[in-house]
Amino acid sequence: QVQLVESGGGLVQAGASLKLSCAASGLTFGSYAMGWFRQAPGKEREFVAAISSYGRSTGYADSVKGRFTISRDNAKNTVYLQMNSLKPEDTAVYYCAADLKMLGYSGASYDYEYWGQGTQVTVSS
Repeated sequence: QVQLVESGGGLVQAGASLKLSCAASGLTFGSYAMGWFRQAPGKEREFVAAISSYGRSTGYADSVKGRFTISRDNAKNTVYLQMNSLKPEDTAVYYCAADLKMLGYSGASYDYEYWGQGTQVTVSS
């Protein structure tokens, strides 16, 4: 079955960096756009970043643009989220998700068929 396993979360101070990874199995990774979403306590899940199936296009939420970078390695079936200049408001559970889409990417959570269990990111001030 399809599995998406996130790793790399943790507790850091404001201004620090973290790199999240999401390892995928049970699917043809190169056929899927991949996205990162996050959910803070008491808030709805929100889009963070996405990347097309072969990495030719990427998109970001305004709140992370210029600080976060999404990338993928199709040979390793892994998508990454490099997070720099972290702020307390970045505190959330971060989820990776897979969308069967050969061209482009979506920022809408309902387009994604598969989801990981999430990894906690906590940024202290």
